[in-house]
Amino acid sequence: MKTRLLLALVGFAIGFALPTFAQQTNAPDSQLRDQLVAFDKKFGEAFNNNDAAAVAALFTEDAIFVTDRGPIYGRKAIEKCFADWFRNVHFSNHVTTDDQDSPHAMGTANNEMWATGKWSQTFQVQKGNPTQANGYWAAVKIRDGDVWKMRMNIYNTTPSETP
Repeated sequence: MKTRLLLALVGFAIGFALPTFAQQTNAPDSQLRDQLVAFDKKFGEAFNNNDAAAVAALFTEDAIFVTDRGPIYGRKAIEKCFADWFRNVHFSNHVTTDDQDSPHAMGTANNEMWATGKWSQTFQVQKGNPTQANGYWAAVKIRDGDVWKMRMNIYNTTPSETP
């Protein structure tokens, strides 16, 4: 009886301690966050310049880019996707904001992270008016030497409100 009571009390104490530990480990590392913000800036510059090669260079060779039309596999295919977009549509004002609790380190070497956030941009098709679009994104990034690259990027577009 005393053993059961002791085990119950230990279990109860651990039950309170684990969420506290989890909260401490979910705080983003400030250095990792600075690196994420710098990466986002490079991505935005390449996107706003409508430079498919520069955008694709930010992905790993084996990257997956999940669009609303399905996944695209590999850097070369991702570059072709962006080149097709940029040929038909002019993009500008691309801005990425990271969620407050992003990024999250994966593993112990700080060579992998996942992050989430919001994006917005203006696009204009030929002979059309500029249109504002926005949505959410999630990405897995890995360190390739001294630089970060995207291994996976997923985004969605938030439907615009109709009056």
